[in-house]
Amino acid sequence: MTNLTILRLHYLNLTPVVGWLLGECMAARGLQELWTRQRPEILEALRQQAVVQSVESSNRIEGVTIATDRLKPVIIGKARPRDRSEEELAGYRKALDWIFSRKKGVAFSPEVVLKLHALAQGGMSGDAGQWKQKDNEIVEILPNGERRIRFTPTPAKKTPRTMGALCTAYSVIGEAEQFSPLLNIATAVFDLLCIHPFRDGNGRVSRLVTAFLLTQNGFNVCRFVSLERLVEERKEEYYRVLKQCSDGWHEGRNDISPWWIFFLSILRSAYIQFGRQVESKTAAAPKSDLVRHFISEKVGPFSIAEVAGQVPVASRQLIKKVLAEMKAEGLLEVTGKGRGAVWEVVGKR
Repeated sequence: MTNLTILRLHYLNLTPVVGWLLGECMAARGLQELWTRQRPEILEALRQQAVVQSVESSNRIEGVTIATDRLKPVIIGKARPRDRSEEELAGYRKALDWIFSRKKGVAFSPEVVLKLHALAQGGMSGDAGQWKQKDNEIVEILPNGERRIRFTPTPAKKTPRTMGALCTAYSVIGEAEQFSPLLNIATAVFDLLCIHPFRDGNGRVSRLVTAFLLTQNGFNVCRFVSLERLVEERKEEYYRVLKQCSDGWHEGRNDISPWWIFFLSILRSAYIQFGRQVESKTAAAPKSDLVRHFISEKVGPFSIAEVAGQVPVASRQLIKKVLAEMKAEGLLEVTGKGRGAVWEVVGKR
């Protein structure tokens, strides 16, 4: 099991950037309770928005999408899924609900990983909640259409034992309290991705495990800000860093520092966003401010249906009101009318 990076944690060097990011994230966790007490009236709105964005982005990274007007009914309204894609989005929502309803102290175990996979697959996959039965490969598709093996994960026959070793190592390191819990979490998630323990759904499970381990360690920002959305916005960097850090993994000589930096920078960005959302809101109109924030961050054209799907706590009437206000302020442009209207933030074409 020498290939597991987590077994080498005590021998790995922390770069100044990693040390700085760790300090930033720990400081943000210290402010977390203050922020949640400061504006409790907007927390439910932030929770719902984060859930929708997390479900959509984590699945979209893997190429699973559904119609914009189905996002809210499937994820928030619990409408009956119509196909496999909708089943997988509904399953990811159930997995998040399971994670956020757990009490602290739930051990990270192979059973937890299998549970998350079973939920995330939505029940429409015959091997949901089961380790892979055949060896798999991570394939890269080149610009010319050629397929190239980017990484060969742990063989299927070794997967159960390797996952057991990973979970044990994570627990032992955590109980010793001699290493940063954030680096323990980041390394465990990275090793899970290298093991690639399932036939399908490995990326989604890795992001669910991230949320599970962070909340178990008191980093609750993923309840209010979508880490999955932040990863999706940096998807090319995400895959590039994974490729870089997995080089030499089987021989136990890989450099994980770039992954630590990426992981911690995502968490830091989430805390920055959470702080801004809480501190910038007015108690009188938190929902309209959420709509404004979402629209202001949009790049390219969008529709009212897209805003409604991403900000589920806001009614269409409120969304139309905010759009009209921002248009009057010169912040938005609109093309077309009625259901066919397309909006765009000025200067973000």
